[in-house]
Amino acid sequence: MARTASLSGFPEWLPQERLVELHVLDTLRKTFELHGFSSIETRAVETVGQLLRKGEIDKEVYGLSRLQDEDGEDAKSDKSDPNALALHFDLTVPFARYVVENAGYLAFPFRRYQIQKVWRGERPQEGRAREFTQADIDVVGDGELPFRYDVEIALVIAEALSALPIPDFRLRINNRKLAEGFYRGIGLTDTAGVLRSIDKLEKIGAAKVAQLLKSELGATDEQAGLALELASIRTEDTSFVDRVRALGVKDDLLEEGLNELEQVIQAAVLRAPGKVIADLSIARGLDYYTGTVVETVLVGHEQLGSICSGGRYDALASKGNRKFPGVGLSIGVTRLVSRILSQELAAASRSVPTAVLIALNSDDSWSAAQDVAAQLRGRGIATEVAAKAEKFGKQIKFADRRGIPFVWFTDDDGKHQVKDIRTGEQVDADPASWMPADEDLHVRVTTAG
Repeated sequence: MARTASLSGFPEWLPQERLVELHVLDTLRKTFELHGFSSIETRAVETVGQLLRKGEIDKEVYGLSRLQDEDGEDAKSDKSDPNALALHFDLTVPFARYVVENAGYLAFPFRRYQIQKVWRGERPQEGRAREFTQADIDVVGDGELPFRYDVEIALVIAEALSALPIPDFRLRINNRKLAEGFYRGIGLTDTAGVLRSIDKLEKIGAAKVAQLLKSELGATDEQAGLALELASIRTEDTSFVDRVRALGVKDDLLEEGLNELEQVIQAAVLRAPGKVIADLSIARGLDYYTGTVVETVLVGHEQLGSICSGGRYDALASKGNRKFPGVGLSIGVTRLVSRILSQELAAASRSVPTAVLIALNSDDSWSAAQDVAAQLRGRGIATEVAAKAEKFGKQIKFADRRGIPFVWFTDDDGKHQVKDIRTGEQVDADPASWMPADEDLHVRVTTAG
């Protein structure tokens, strides 16, 4: 793990650690693109009014202000001004604005992925930083969006996470319609309030949640008990449907949610076995979710919290009477990479991309060495040329210190040899055709053990 950051909450990786992060980012990008998602990037700043229009996590937003105004005087910022600028705290709100502003140029359903930094004023700890990278995928429709996309998004994320050097994971999936219909069916009309209380289950426990339901929402002992009984249901197959119905609650919205969640779990049992479970305790506190909701944990690292979350939102983006429903999930890349590094779950095979160092016989051989390097680079072999003609022993030590596995030598007669400094083996080589073994051509990230 990198040394402690000089500015808490703003992680900076050492080169070998950054290679692990790049591997994670490249793997996610490739998986998303294989499934037809297009990449976009939105600006880092939004107006305060745009960010806080739903009031979800306003205390965590970083406001943006100039140090001086146009006249060179100290600038003053008005935090209550809705047109003031702030750094975005997630990628969903900026994406919603992007869709509305560019609706005339997009083909719907619009499939996008977005990998960017976001900022939140959180208390720094492992898994929580003030500046961090997220990787989001969403599908947005114009007017309507078939439920099948909820199923697809879950399967894409399961595939993407399976390709990463991380421990086993579980996508824990619920459906807000199921939960809200159930609460409504037992006579709890403030369904949003119940969801917010249930969302605290893992933090404060069932007894305290029951007390909240009774003291803040007026629930009876029986209503609180039923709400907690629903939240206790977890299955790896569709048996949750019968368990919910056995509770004896009737409601049309409940039935709709049961049907939707059943479709997701059914597909997952077939296409992502063991990776997805129906977990009826998952609530997701944000009000804009309207159907499928997802949280993801690493098995054996549950204390880290969710590494991937999201769900269906039917009204987050709109333009007049035009609605843009969507479904999406967000992976906490920095949270994942922090755990990979701190627990040494994976490591890069070397600390630099370079596979070959071209050694110099003399300072006059630098130009010829560049010619050799150009041939190697032309075949995709990352190559450096030594800066000066020191003794070969020093040049080899330099390569070893940098983590470069091969050193290339050319004698005065133009004969070429390459040395694997890990084994000491040195062989003749032709700059027009030599290739390292596949495992040495690029940096590899491998899991521990």
